[in-house]
Amino acid sequence: MRLPRGSLRIAAALALTLAGCRAAPHDAEEKAGPFPPADRPVAQIVSSRWSTEEARDRLNEATEVMNKAGIKPGMTVADIGAGEGYYTIRLGERIGKKGRVVAEDIVPAVTEALSQRVLRGPQLGNVFVQLGLPTNPKLPDASFDRVLMVHMYHEIEQPYEFLWRMRPALKPDGLVVVVDANRLTQNHGTPPALLKCEFGAVGYQLVEMDDMPSAGGYLATFRAVGPRPEPSAIKPCKLGG
Repeated sequence: MRLPRGSLRIAAALALTLAGCRAAPHDAEEKAGPFPPADRPVAQIVSSRWSTEEARDRLNEATEVMNKAGIKPGMTVADIGAGEGYYTIRLGERIGKKGRVVAEDIVPAVTEALSQRVLRGPQLGNVFVQLGLPTNPKLPDASFDRVLMVHMYHEIEQPYEFLWRMRPALKPDGLVVVVDANRLTQNHGTPPALLKCEFGAVGYQLVEMDDMPSAGGYLATFRAVGPRPEPSAIKPCKLGG
């Protein structure tokens, strides 16, 4: 099957850009598990758009989130569940020519549309689009200063496996930044206590959690601490919804 020209260009650029990163997990690690199931409902993916970009910009959402996350020129950032690319485009502008943004999504049609948007965008040669899996964003090891997960965490069906497989992608001082609403997961949000518990079960430590009204909820940052636990050692959270 031939890929559209835009997809080929994006894939080639991504391969060249990440060639210097450590290799992705080996096959043996890919087969790790089993992982415990999440003890809470999972929200369905209903749209690649959380709100209109115009409305979000009126609230200064992306700027406030990027400022709070400490995103600076030259960083390498992953935008997980990138959707139509609201954050992807603005991250590319923020990190500049010496930085890199990898926009990941699990829906092929969404990644193709975002690839075309990036190709059409002005001076976005630092942005690359990647297709991930529901349980694995497939990011290269030790590569990212920040990993953003904006209004998508509640859609992850197997959070322990996803967080476990994502963890090696962080640089030693890298942070995961989660933006979500403080409501039940089935209502497209994540209660903060549940978020902290699920991240903690995989060896992440909460750094900070702040209200973020412009983004419709809160912003939480986590860092990986200590060795990554074996899947069999992960204790699932029993917080219900």
